[in-house]
Amino acid sequence: MAEAYRRHDLLDVEPGTWRAVTADRADLAGVPHVAAWIENGHPLILRRSHPGEEPGRVPVGLPLPPRDGKRRIGLALPPGAVRPRRPVHLSDARGACPPAWAGTVEAVLALGERHGLAPRPFGSLLWQSLTGLPYLSESSDLDLLWPTVGAVPSGLLDALAAIEAGAPMRLDGEILLPDGGGVNWRELHAAGPSDDVLIKYRDRLVLRGAAAVLAGEPAGAAA
Repeated sequence: MAEAYRRHDLLDVEPGTWRAVTADRADLAGVPHVAAWIENGHPLILRRSHPGEEPGRVPVGLPLPPRDGKRRIGLALPPGAVRPRRPVHLSDARGACPPAWAGTVEAVLALGERHGLAPRPFGSLLWQSLTGLPYLSESSDLDLLWPTVGAVPSGLLDALAAIEAGAPMRLDGEILLPDGGGVNWRELHAAGPSDDVLIKYRDRLVLRGAAAVLAGEPAGAAA
């Protein structure tokens, strides 16, 4: 079912469907990498739905490398043509990191181990590790997802901020909540007890109290 997928999920696509869907998009003719993307074994990523898209379709994205225009291509596919792929963890992708990132990456991995969390890359590092194409540059951020199963672990956000303070790159990314929503870790870290933070879902944006998010309270729980 299309509704089962969440933002940032990686999806493999049936090659015949990919050929048919891209052939119907005149704007994609001759765009680098697109025609052979699926045949080369690369996945797509679930993105947020756009207003007016056909209900029941799976919204997916394909970001091109900066040298090829850094274009973000959005498509909507039939549910039967996609299947989930195992998430990529930072430990899987560290070989694609620039050498200057090594110390920061090890510190982030150690932080995850202390809290029983497995951070996942997205953005440039994810796509370079998956495709071998040059997505990373000297100005790239280290974008990470932190999936949680309940409350945000005490000390996690402070530790992330401390690691970033000594890092050669910007640490960006989201805390992924059990219900599939994602909140920017920096916004959550800066929020006061009575502040609201923006939660992103695949089909909506929601403001929730930062204290409730930190405590792992489910959406709609009584105050």
